[in-house]
Formats: sequence, C-alpha cells, structure tokens
Amino acid sequence: MRADLLGLTEEQRGIRDLAREFAMAEIAPFIADWDERAHFEPSLVGKMGELGFLGMLLPEEYEGLALDTSTYLLALEEIAVVDASAAVMMSVHNSLPTQMILRFGNDEQKERFLKPMARGEILGAFALSEPEAGSDAASLTTQAVRDGDDWVLNGTKSWVTSGSHAGAILTMARTDSATERKGARGIGAFIVTPDLPGFHVGKKEDKLGLRSSPTVQLTFDNMRVPGASLLGEPKMGFVYAMQSLENGRLGIAAQSVGIARAALEAATAYAAERHQFDRPIREFQAIQFKLADMATRVAASRTLMHAAARAKDRGETVKQATSMAKLFASETAMFCTNQAVQIFGGYGYVKDYPVERLFRDAKVTEIYEGTSEIQRIVIAREQY
Repeated sequence: MRADLLGLTEEQRGIRDLAREFAMAEIAPFIADWDERAHFEPSLVGKMGELGFLGMLLPEEYEGLALDTSTYLLALEEIAVVDASAAVMMSVHNSLPTQMILRFGNDEQKERFLKPMARGEILGAFALSEPEAGSDAASLTTQAVRDGDDWVLNGTKSWVTSGSHAGAILTMARTDSATERKGARGIGAFIVTPDLPGFHVGKKEDKLGLRSSPTVQLTFDNMRVPGASLLGEPKMGFVYAMQSLENGRLGIAAQSVGIARAALEAATAYAAERHQFDRPIREFQAIQFKLADMATRVAASRTLMHAAARAKDRGETVKQATSMAKLFASETAMFCTNQAVQIFGGYGYVKDYPVERLFRDAKVTEIYEGTSEIQRIVIAREQY
C-alpha cells in the first residue's frame, strides 16, 4: 500500500514529495558516515526550518504551516525512510515542545519561542525521564523551588533527544515540597534555555541505533529559571506532558512506518537481484511470504496511524488510538527489519547494506515515548 492510496489531496502529495526529495538530497548521501561517527548535523535544523518542516502543526500567525496531523505524518514518514535519526529530531520538535507551548503557554511565551522554532532557529527538546524515573515518570525527583519571582531547579534529566543542541527544553520538575508530595499533580513544566547559569549538558549516550541523533543527560545545579518560563499552572506540568505525548506517539508511529517501509523496499529490491540455485530468490515461496507479511504490516500500521490522526483532528479522544498506532507500528518496524536482515542473509549483518542500520534504529521505537508494555496498559485501561 503506497501513501498515494490514502486519498491524498494535491497539497498532501506535494508536501510528501518535498520531504522525500529533501531527504534524498540532504541526508541520504551522508547517513552512513553520520551513523558511523554518531554525528549530528546542525545545518539540517535550519534547512528543515526553511522548508517548514519544523512548524508543520503551528498556526500561520506563528509562521507555521497550519497543517493537519495526517499531512505532517506523511512528511515525517518520508524523512524516516531515509534517516530515522533526522525523523526523531523532527518528531520531538513538532510533537512535544512546540505543541506544549502552543496549547499551554501565554502570549509572551508563544511570541518568544514559536516563531523561531518554526523557522528552525531554535530546536526544541523534551526533558521528562530521569535515571530512576522512566516508565514511572511521575516519580521524578528534579526539584523546583520558588525564590522570589524565580524558580531554582536541581536535578538530572536522562534520554533527552537533541538536548545538547536545543534552545528550548520543556522540562518537568517537582513544584511540591518533600513533605507534600502530590505525585503527578505536583509537577510543573518549565521552558529551559541553555544560557541559564547552572545548566549543564552531561553524558552523551553511545547508542545502538539513531546514532546521529544526540541523546544526552542534562543536569541542573541551582539553575535559576525566571518565573516567566513557567508553563501554565505550577502543578499541572505532568498533565500537560501526558497530553502532549499523544502527539509524540503518532510521531514515533510515523518514524516506525518509515523504518519498516525502508526495510521492505530494500528487501524487495535485493530479492530481485540476488540469485541462488539459478534464479532470483524472490521466486522462492519462503522469501515471498516474508515480503508479503512485511508489506501487510506496513500497510496496517500506516492505516492505524492515519485513522488516529484523523480522529485527533476531529477533536475526538485518541489516547487509545495513538497507543495502538505506536505499539503496532513500532513492533512492525522491529519485525520488518528482522525479516530484511534474514532475506539479505550474511550481507544483512554487515554495514555495506542499509538493513543493518535499520535493524538497529528500529529497536528503540519499542522503548521511547512509552514502551510497548506501557502502550498495552494504556490500551487495556481504555477498554474499561
């Protein structure tokens, strides 16, 4: 199932094609080298901003494209087919920090951050997880204490995508005291900028996949944050974050579909070229069945994702739908890359061919922005 069969408008086809052309021209020639060196290419941020890819969901008044969710996901899938690392940068930026500021920020915050974020002048990041607070994110311990008009933050954040290059980091910290712990209802959201005294970029993770997307720890050492950087109500930050993660799950679903599609396309081409027993291996039923299963799962993942996106744009409750899309698409990415490596055989295990990288990139989609286990919990609870 090609994206064209989704009943796209002319505008959607144009944006999808623009994303595909951009990825092939600006990313594809360099991705093997960037992956090998774990290199993040900062010029991509500006280039993606110029084309509108970093403000796709923002209103025109903030220099965004004001697009619907499905159109955004079409573009994101095309980026992910070429490079999942660039796709996760685009996904996090569009889905989390920009949307949190748009939905919950005041006019001053929107004016200060959203326009330059849409232009690619400021890259956004999202800091929720901590060394001891992953799936149980509400147990975070980073503390924010009010001091006059300011807040003073102390703590460590982990697994922050783009954290070493971001200019606006949506950071969750406890605003309740140690004696009045209120769990999820005692956490605030702050727009942290790297120029604040006490802000430090810590360890850069040496990852299995997504190697050209920097993932870092951030530490806050008596970091003084102006009161104007508090987003919304001081004890509602976790609620804001959870609502915004519904957008994030769809972004990871699109990334996963892109990875799976890349694996399918590579395996299909290889099966036509590779000969064994005097014929191309695509003529063997064992290979045909693998390709059929891969194609079916890619199509089903894309359908789930766009159904959730359309429901979201209609204003419907989509908590279960986005979890279903993220769960199925991420497990499809892992399935398809595994099958692709098998079809390539020994060549799938070496870096001369792309499926080795796709396999490594796929795994994290089952982990971040809510593990597969957490998605199943969400889906099951929504059934009650």
